[in-house]
Amino acid sequence: MNQKNFKGLELPALGMGTMRLPVVEGDDSRIDERAAAEMVALAMENGVNYYDTAWGYHGGQSELVMGRILNAYPRNSYYLATKFPGYDLANMDKVEAIFEEQLKKCQTSYFDFYLFHNVCEMNIDAYLDESHGIHRYLMAQKAAGRIRHLGFSAHGSLGVIRRFLEAYGGDMEFCQLQLNYLDWTFQDGKAKVELLREWNIPVWVMEPLRGGQLARITPEEAAPLTALRPGETASSWAFRFLQSLPDVVVTLSGMSNLSQLKENIATFGEEKPLTPQEWEALMEVTQGMLGKNVLPCTACRYCVSHCPQGLDIPTLLALYNEHRLSGGGFIAPMALMAYPEEKKPSACIACRSCEAVCPQQIKISQGLADFCKSLAG
Repeated sequence: MNQKNFKGLELPALGMGTMRLPVVEGDDSRIDERAAAEMVALAMENGVNYYDTAWGYHGGQSELVMGRILNAYPRNSYYLATKFPGYDLANMDKVEAIFEEQLKKCQTSYFDFYLFHNVCEMNIDAYLDESHGIHRYLMAQKAAGRIRHLGFSAHGSLGVIRRFLEAYGGDMEFCQLQLNYLDWTFQDGKAKVELLREWNIPVWVMEPLRGGQLARITPEEAAPLTALRPGETASSWAFRFLQSLPDVVVTLSGMSNLSQLKENIATFGEEKPLTPQEWEALMEVTQGMLGKNVLPCTACRYCVSHCPQGLDIPTLLALYNEHRLSGGGFIAPMALMAYPEEKKPSACIACRSCEAVCPQQIKISQGLADFCKSLAG
């Protein structure tokens, strides 16, 4: 496993995200703990010893499960990261209670890496409001050794990230950024990396495959890439893109099974950054994909817990995108046949509670309304 130096630490270039662990019977809140433990064992054997979890992953179960699994290993044999859940504004005055509970859930006395979670348009004002005491408390925990390295994750705009840095940038050691070749232009990834470089803040990558989307590009999209590197998979191209960025230290992949883990371990077994010709070809593929105008959902599932109708919004949006890309077709209508009426797109009441917590700022209610119209012909 390739390693990257960070303040004297040798970190794996590939980290294991725990937002998409294997689950039981498709229930996101029921993690298949035995399967997850097998993945961790394989990861540890291959030097993938960075684990990223969070308060809300898998309906609050990710920290608990990872705590139990990692408790079988010496504490100094792995790096553990989690986050303060500022994606929910109701948590802003609960930093101490949440942090203490996270230590218990993860069965640890300290976190190697701790983050302000999901700095974005919706919560930037609250994060910067010193009356909540979030920054002050986390800095105190760092001074006490219960946080070894403090950083932030961001889905927000360039302007939002700049505001956060102007307030707390001097104390931030790393930034976890949604970064992939699609978002290099679509979400101003290039400009965000350049801004972080000005602050001497290295990049941790999340959503390298954009919720799996970049692992499923069409044969037509893949053709010019395959011609240049016949042996590379679609996923590998996404990771090779990130290997071409010197600012990137750790790339987190939310792997759901052993097969995905094995493929990623093989990819990160060597550095193979893109040549200028390969970079140009990939950017051309990117422009073609963006031209299809799909909704940029990454299936983070924050929206699901805020939907009064209990809709599986990420799945519905994925079906909507498929329906748009295919110009109709039978796949989405066929899939929806298995849904009860109260779980179909038409059940959306347009309350927009989901939109209040969406990192991508997607107009979900509008998308679901458009979906209904499209299905009706």
